[in-house]
Amino acid sequence: MQTIETYDFKGKKALIRVDFNVPLNENFEITDDTRMTAAVPTIKKVIEAGGSPIIMSHFGRPKAGPEDKYSMKHLHKHLADLLGVDVKLGPDCVGAEVKAMADALKPGEVLLLENLRFHKEEEKGDEAFAGQLAELGDCWVNDAFGTAHRAHASTAVIAKFFPNDKLFGYLVDSEVASLDKVVANPERPMTAIMGGAKVSTKITIIENMLNKVDNLIIGGGMIFTFVKAMGGNIGASLCEDDYLEMAKSIIEQAKAKGVNLVIAEDCVAADKFANDANTEVCLTKNIKDGWLGLDVGPKTIAKFKEVISTSKTVLWNGPAGVFEMDAFAAGTKAIGDAVVEATKNGAFTLVGGGDSVAAVNKFGIADQVSYISTAGGAMLETLEGKILPGIAAVRG
Repeated sequence: MQTIETYDFKGKKALIRVDFNVPLNENFEITDDTRMTAAVPTIKKVIEAGGSPIIMSHFGRPKAGPEDKYSMKHLHKHLADLLGVDVKLGPDCVGAEVKAMADALKPGEVLLLENLRFHKEEEKGDEAFAGQLAELGDCWVNDAFGTAHRAHASTAVIAKFFPNDKLFGYLVDSEVASLDKVVANPERPMTAIMGGAKVSTKITIIENMLNKVDNLIIGGGMIFTFVKAMGGNIGASLCEDDYLEMAKSIIEQAKAKGVNLVIAEDCVAADKFANDANTEVCLTKNIKDGWLGLDVGPKTIAKFKEVISTSKTVLWNGPAGVFEMDAFAAGTKAIGDAVVEATKNGAFTLVGGGDSVAAVNKFGIADQVSYISTAGGAMLETLEGKILPGIAAVRG
C-alpha cells in the first residue's frame, strides 16, 4: 500500500479529500479552524514534494444545489494564510472550467474546489460524479477521517479510479494507527472506560469491546441502568428501563468472557440537577427517593484509578458524571488524572468522543494522553467493529 511518505508526488496533481466542515459566525468568520489546521501537514507535504494539491471538501448541509453561506469562498483566504501560499478557488468542483484550472496547475500551486455537497451525487456515492472528480488529479489522498464512515463519491467511490495511486493523508494515517492499537492489537491489560448518559447509544461498542478488553469500566448516567438491573434503588437517577435486560446480559457476558466489569458502587447524589444542589455520598444501590446520582463517589474513584494505573492500553469514551458542573466533576477529573498517569507509565491511551474531548480540554490534559480522536461517528463505528468505507477504499 502506498503511504504519504513513500509516494512520489513530483509533477503530480494530488486530489486531497479533507474535512473543512468548520463553524462560522453570522459574519461568515471561522470560529474554530481545528479541522483546517489538521489537514495542513498533508497539503504542505504534497507542495514540498513538487506536487499540486487540489483540495476538496463538503461544508455544511446545503439543501438543493449551491448556497452562498456554504461556499468555500468563506474559507479560501484562511486556507491561503495557513499554507502561506496563494490558493486558487474553483467556481465548482467538476466541469470544464474546473478541469481547465486543474490542468493548468504548476507544481506547488493549490486549487480549492467548491463545496462537494452542492451536487447531490456526492452523498449518493454516484460513480459518474466520482469519475468527474477523478479526472482532475493523478492520485487520491484521503485525509478526512471524520467522513470515513460515509460511502460518498469523494470519500470512498473515487478510489476505484486510482487503483495504484490512493493513500491516506497524515491525519487519517494517525487516526487509523491509533485505533488499530486499541481495536486490532492492544497491549495488555486493556481497559475501556465507557461513560455518558445512555446505555442505548453505547450498546454495540460495549458488546464489541467485551471481546477485546480485560477491564470494562462503566461510568456516567448509564451506571444506573445496570444498578437497577441488579435490583438497586436508584431514586430519580437517569435510567433506561427498556435496557434493563440488556444490562443484565452485559453483566453475564462479561462474567462468561472473564472481563473485569467495574460498575460504580458509590456515587454523589443530589436533590436536584444543579450545581448548588444538596449532595451526599451514598451507595449507588441505595439512593434516596427523589434524589439522583450525578457523579461517582470516592470508593469508585479509587477502584477506577487502580484498574487504569495497571493498564497498558486505555480507551476512554464518555465522562463519569456531569463534569460540566464543578460540583460533579471530580469523577471525570480523576479518570483524566489516572489516564495521564498511565500514559506516563508507558500505556497507550486514546481519548475519543465529544464529551471526553471536552473533558480533557477542560482539565488541561489534552497534551498528556497518547492520542485524541476528534472524529465522532467514524471512531464510534470503528469501535463497534464496523469496516469504514473510506478506510477500506484505500486498504482494499
